[in-house]
Amino acid sequence: MTPRWSHAAALTGAAILSLGIAQAQSPELSAPPAIDGEVVGDHGSHTIRMGFGLSEGSPQYLSSRYFADILEQRSEGRLTVQIFPNSQLGDDVQMMEMLQTGTLDMTYPSSSAATSYVSELAVFDLPFLLPSREAAIEVLQSEAAQSMLDAFEGSGIKALAFSENGYRQLSNSARPVASPEDVAGLDVRGLTVRTMENPVHLAIWEALGANPTPMAFGELFSAMEQGVVDGQENPWSTILTSNFHEVQDYGSETRHVYTPFVMMMSERTWDRLDPEYQALVQEAARQSAAYEIQISAEYDDWARDQLEARGMQITRLDDAQIAAFQEAVQPVYEEWAPEIGEELITEIQQIAASVADDE
Repeated sequence: MTPRWSHAAALTGAAILSLGIAQAQSPELSAPPAIDGEVVGDHGSHTIRMGFGLSEGSPQYLSSRYFADILEQRSEGRLTVQIFPNSQLGDDVQMMEMLQTGTLDMTYPSSSAATSYVSELAVFDLPFLLPSREAAIEVLQSEAAQSMLDAFEGSGIKALAFSENGYRQLSNSARPVASPEDVAGLDVRGLTVRTMENPVHLAIWEALGANPTPMAFGELFSAMEQGVVDGQENPWSTILTSNFHEVQDYGSETRHVYTPFVMMMSERTWDRLDPEYQALVQEAARQSAAYEIQISAEYDDWARDQLEARGMQITRLDDAQIAAFQEAVQPVYEEWAPEIGEELITEIQQIAASVADDE
């Protein structure tokens, strides 16, 4: 039987308090796999500073701790990782720029924030492209996905692995949403929805009749609290660990976009590492990414149920309601398919279809 652990059990004292989730209410998540493999040679000591936007309670943080543990154990303490969650060092865009200048060693952004470096990543922003998590994982393990990681070469960023950000869901403080008409408002104003600074996401919400507002993630809670925006869209796990339910009354299980995370390192940092250390970092990144995908799936449904238990009214959309959203966003494909690459989109769709055929 796979061992289980409470994600809060991995943290102590003030870290537990910072989660905003009582330990008794924490999900039981699969424990990280045992760390095995040979100890690498002594090629000096390095401290790797890693920043990202999500909290200590997130699957991203827990898998990053696993990444750090792999490096530390297999280097006998010569490779250590300092993790800075909660956008302490900036937003995704700022931290990627810090990788380029060498002022930060690692970050872990959503693919949506990295499309200015590798335009093909925008394929993951297309709405309703990946119909199931199984299809998404198959795509992340494909040659097409590896080509996107390789395309960062020369940008100042070394892309190491994809993991799961997950299916994005809509939340807002104005009204329940079960149709595109609810987003647009019809007789009332359209929802003001925070998005990442990503043109495909903007196009999606414009097609649905909303007023999309790009904003850094670290500014989002206060913007919703102050009524600057009505809502936002993120996976249930992010909505819960960021305590968005405190300022958002309604959620809708739209599953409109599946986006991965990209674990990445500064090329300057990478080049300073001995090749044996580089191989270890690459292996640890893949192992921790696989673990993040596993616990992200475990966390997602639990997070949705927790949000309901904490007072968020969640609308679960049926197939007909999802189809209405799909139809409303078709103009996004017409606009962006030529830009992203129709061959790439077709390849991704074929991979997803092959998974559906096997089920």
